[in-house]
Amino acid sequence: MGVALNWDKPSVKTSIFEIFKVGIGPSSSHTMGPMRAAADFARGLETRGEMRGVTRVLAELYGSLALTGHGHGTDRAILLGLSGELPDQIEPETIEPKLAAIRAAKKLNLSGVKEITFDEASDLLWHKDKTLAAHSNGMRYTALDASGALIASQVYFSVGGGFILREGESAAAKVVKPVPFLFSSADELLKIGDERGLAIWEIALENEKAWRTEAEIRGHVARIWSVMQECVKSGLTTEGILPGGLNVKRRAPRSAKKLAASSKNDSLAPMDWVNTFAMAVNEENAAGGRVVTAPTNGAAGIIPAVAHYYMRFVPEATDEGLFRYFLTASVIGVLYKENASISGAEVGCQGEVGVACSMAAGGLVAAMGGGNHQVEYAAEIGMEHNLGMTCDPIGGLVQIPCIERNAIGAVKAINACRIAMREGGEHKVSLDQVIKTMYETGMDMQSRYKETSLGGLALNVIEC
Repeated sequence: MGVALNWDKPSVKTSIFEIFKVGIGPSSSHTMGPMRAAADFARGLETRGEMRGVTRVLAELYGSLALTGHGHGTDRAILLGLSGELPDQIEPETIEPKLAAIRAAKKLNLSGVKEITFDEASDLLWHKDKTLAAHSNGMRYTALDASGALIASQVYFSVGGGFILREGESAAAKVVKPVPFLFSSADELLKIGDERGLAIWEIALENEKAWRTEAEIRGHVARIWSVMQECVKSGLTTEGILPGGLNVKRRAPRSAKKLAASSKNDSLAPMDWVNTFAMAVNEENAAGGRVVTAPTNGAAGIIPAVAHYYMRFVPEATDEGLFRYFLTASVIGVLYKENASISGAEVGCQGEVGVACSMAAGGLVAAMGGGNHQVEYAAEIGMEHNLGMTCDPIGGLVQIPCIERNAIGAVKAINACRIAMREGGEHKVSLDQVIKTMYETGMDMQSRYKETSLGGLALNVIEC
């Protein structure tokens, strides 16, 4: 099961550095998480002095990882992770040569320090009929010596957004340096803002400063924005067919060319650009390119698309407004991560595209000078109208419906912002209520609609 909802113990354990992470596609939970887990296991062998005796490592995948891992590149991620590679450090253009070398030799350098044999046919097992109890994204790594005796074994769970937990660990038990403003709900967050006269982004900044300097925080925001811009730029100019076998053609470059040549009198052209920005990012993600997890890879296009909309089409846009956007969006993401889930394998796509839409909507309000209650309202709208969204990728690939879904989610976020700013923040349904509802809906959702490719579009659309 996921993290239990608990509104009576205020805590903040998640940083903007964790909500927005630089990585590679196509999936935060099925690519980045397994890569990080494999690297952690290999590094642990070295740290504990156990590496010397290891001659074989067995990797076993369960649940959603086993069912859709091939389409999400989980096998590739594990080979790279065991070799010591990390998603925020590896250069995308080096991935194919490294994988080809491992597969040709059937050997890899464990944690980059010891060569062992690794035959995927026998050393990477896909348990499609088994799911570990704690989470659908489960994996087990086992190290053996030459006689087949056990040296070490560890179960990991990839819990969404590239976050991993070892078996027995609890995200709620994470110990971090205390922050000045404790909250576990949007209601508590608004109360702090009202009592202290602080904007939500200011509360986020003061909390982040308990862990890092303001210069480091601003540097991180600048870096993720730079990576997002480069991702959009690459997505707008790279043509071709996306990998995986569905023969999905990249559309963002064609769309950008048509928009650039179209009439300047089209009042809805900015929305067309938002669609194009979002698709550009998610086409890059589907191709295994460099993206920012925001808060997941499957939903990575929404935050940058709305940010590009703000900087390009809002006359009053400023760099400081963009800073407010990212800080505010991160706080909203923290509320979902710490009180519900951002894992499509746990709660469906409402936990990915829905959360990203909610984050972008609230963040845009802050960027445009809206008040805290308008931020909360926009974030609520962003999720309320994504409730129940299933995760049913065709062929287990982050392509259909994922790419278009990001475009629609980005436009929804902008509309949610506009509604909230027109209304002033008064509304019947609170963000806390919609977060609770999202989580409960996800728990009620049948497993075949949660990143297994066993239902929905994945079942009813022929893979061709």
